[in-house]
Amino acid sequence: MSGFYIDPNIARAKTIAKEFYIDQQYFELSKEKIFVPSWQYIGHSDQVKETGSAHPVNLLENYINEPLVITRDKENKLHCLSNVCNHRGNLMVYEPCKINQLRCKYHGRLFHLNGRFISMPEFNEVENFIPENNHLKQLPLFEWGKLLFTSLNPIFPVAAFFEEMQEIIGWLPLDKMEYREDLCNEFMVNANWALYCENYLEGFHIPFVHPTLNAVIEFKNYTTETFRYSNLQVGIAKEGVSAFELPTDSKYYGKQVAAFYFWVYPNMMFNFYPWGLSLNIIEPQTESTTKVRFLTFVYDASKLDQGAGNGLTSVEAEDEEVVENVQRGIRSRFYKHGRYAVNREQGTHHFHTLLAESLNS
Repeated sequence: MSGFYIDPNIARAKTIAKEFYIDQQYFELSKEKIFVPSWQYIGHSDQVKETGSAHPVNLLENYINEPLVITRDKENKLHCLSNVCNHRGNLMVYEPCKINQLRCKYHGRLFHLNGRFISMPEFNEVENFIPENNHLKQLPLFEWGKLLFTSLNPIFPVAAFFEEMQEIIGWLPLDKMEYREDLCNEFMVNANWALYCENYLEGFHIPFVHPTLNAVIEFKNYTTETFRYSNLQVGIAKEGVSAFELPTDSKYYGKQVAAFYFWVYPNMMFNFYPWGLSLNIIEPQTESTTKVRFLTFVYDASKLDQGAGNGLTSVEAEDEEVVENVQRGIRSRFYKHGRYAVNREQGTHHFHTLLAESLNS
């Protein structure tokens, strides 16, 4: 298995080798190299609003498939735990519920809502059984407003992924955003997950692919800024189009910002509009199929049908058509690498650099 190299100079660089998108070996390798160390969205705090609440999560279903459970204990503290009993491997919580303790339905092993072991029937005769070694695995939990994130192997600090986004749009009322299930969507896309991400990471295609979006933002003023494990694209509204009312201490104050498009490595897209947040989670299914989840959080419903945040389903369909045709095209024996538009594809170059760094580590 060969490594990947992306020249740090975008003017000289070639895109990542096409084998990354079509070979099963790289799809499997990406699980441990890319996704397990990353921070992933697992839900929102309203799902466990009351003390005693427990909400199971299957992290990256059909790919990582790690069973987790979010709990709120009697002290009102949130926890992210392994949802697997450490006796015989049964799932602890099957569906969202309200409980006093976590009890395994197989043999009755009992835990506190913070994952600490309490008791186990018929274990008095077991030799060298140490209760302190039998707590449920507790994972790190990052709370940002109502949004909850964890990492299965947090070798990188959470700040490396979220710090810049928090600084730039921290003034938004994230704790007041309401989850709107009626406005959420899921899409199955016949393309590699990374193709969907890199399409998101450049505005270069907007005039060619998204006529409705292009009609409301000034493409000439579209900008991209890269950080360590994230980046930001800023869409400036055309005259008369819905835009943010920015605080005076914002670095963008005085500009008519229609949307802040944040991406967090490797697969999360935070699209902030004047009405709220469209959070897109890109979930690998196979090397050539991807599930895309559009999760909607609203704090000003009066602006829902305006500006860059309007017609998102149509925009997604346009992106889907493009990336599916790219998936077909890159299999050609005549395609090996592409090149980058220096002033328009910084985000894609940054993404490919991170992919190569992860896979070669």
